[in-house]
Amino acid sequence: MSIEIKVPAVGESITSGVLSVWHKQNGAAVSEGEALFTLETDKISTEVPASSAGKLQIQVEAGQEVKIGQVVGLLDERSKAPVQEVKPANAAEGPKPPTAAEAPASGYQPESSVALSPAARRIVEEKNVKLTEVEGTGKRGQVTKSDLVQYLESKSAPQGPPEPSASPEPVLPAAAPAPVSVQASERTTRRKMTPLRKKIAAQLVLAQQNAAMLTTFNECDMTAVMQLRSQFQESFQKRHGVKLGFMSFFVKAVVDALQTVRAMNARIDGDDLVENHYYDIGVAVGTERGLGVPVVRDADKKSFAELEKEVVSYASKARDGKLGWDDLTGGVFTITNGGIYGSLLSTPILNPPQSGILGMHKIQNRPIAIGDKIEVRPMMYLAVSYDHRVVDGKEAVTFLVRVKDCLEAPARLLLQG
Repeated sequence: MSIEIKVPAVGESITSGVLSVWHKQNGAAVSEGEALFTLETDKISTEVPASSAGKLQIQVEAGQEVKIGQVVGLLDERSKAPVQEVKPANAAEGPKPPTAAEAPASGYQPESSVALSPAARRIVEEKNVKLTEVEGTGKRGQVTKSDLVQYLESKSAPQGPPEPSASPEPVLPAAAPAPVSVQASERTTRRKMTPLRKKIAAQLVLAQQNAAMLTTFNECDMTAVMQLRSQFQESFQKRHGVKLGFMSFFVKAVVDALQTVRAMNARIDGDDLVENHYYDIGVAVGTERGLGVPVVRDADKKSFAELEKEVVSYASKARDGKLGWDDLTGGVFTITNGGIYGSLLSTPILNPPQSGILGMHKIQNRPIAIGDKIEVRPMMYLAVSYDHRVVDGKEAVTFLVRVKDCLEAPARLLLQG
C-alpha cells in the first residue's frame, strides 16, 4: 500500500510554496516522523515529516512550486525497513563493524542516541563533526544547528586570551550561509528569489510607500544594565537555566514606554485608528532564509527569565527553520538588533501594520561628560522609526527617552517609577 505525500496547509492565507529541498533520496527508506522535505512560502519555511514509514517515491523535484494539498510523492509501506535486533552488552558476539555501504563518508557517527534535524545533520556530515565533542542544548540534550555553529566557530577562533567585547550578545543570530560555488569564468549568477525573499522585498517597499516613516535617535549608557547582568548572571543562570541577556531588558523597557506613550501602540486600519491594549513584541530574526519576526506574547506579564527562555526558544526554532505561522503574527511593535553584526547606527524600516520599530546597535566605549568630568562609558545608539501619521514627533521622542531612562536605571522596570 502506498501513502500519498501531500503539501500540508501552513496558514490560512497561504495557497502555494516552493519545495526547496528533499531530505531523503528517491527510493530511500524513511521512518515515521523523519523530515521528508522543506516547504518555503512567502511567510515561513517549514520541514514536513513523514506520516508513516516506507520507501520514498519522489514525484515532484526540488525547486518546483507546489500547491497546498498537492501530491509530491508516495511512501510504499510494503518496503518498511526491518527493525534490527539489538543484542545485549554481554552477548558472546561483539558488534559487527559497518560495511563500506553502511559506513558514513564523513565524521557523522550514527551511534548517537539523539536525533538530528536535517539542517544539523548536513553540518555534521559536511564539516566532519564528532558529536561527542558538541554539547546539546535542545530537548533531551539534542544537538541543534546552533550548537554546531557555535562549536565550529569556537574551533576556528584564534587561540589566546579573548578581547573584551562591547557588543550586545547575539539575540537571534543567523548561521552564515554556505558559499555558492561559482566557476571563475562566470561573471554573474542568476537564481529565482525564494517566496520568503519576495515577501520581504514587497513588505519593505510597502512600508515605505504606505507610511509617513520618520526616525529619531538617541544614545544610551549601558553601564547599569551590564553591571546588573555581571552581578547576577551566575545565580540567574543557576536558578532559571538560561543566561540573562540584553533582550529581556529591552523588551521590558519597550513595554514600559508603550504604556507611557500609547500612540506608539496604535495602527491605522482604513479610516480607523486602532489602539492596542496588549503588548506582543516582535523580535527581528536574521536567518540564511531571510528575515522573520517571531512575537513574544503578553510581554508585560512575563518575568525576565520567561522572556529570556522564549527568546532562546525562538532562536533555536529560527536556526532550524521551525518558526510557524502563529509565531510570526500579531505583534504590536518590533525590536531589531543590528549591533550583533557590528552596526553602529541605522534607520530601521517599519514592520506593517505596526507604527513603530526600535533599532539596537553596537555597544561601544566612548568618552562622555558625566557632570564636570569626562568618563569612558559603554554607549549604544538607539533609533526608533515610526509612522508620522499615527505618532507625532513629540510622542516619538518621549517614547525613546523613556526607553533610554529605563535602561540607564533598570530599577524603573521593577518599581515602575
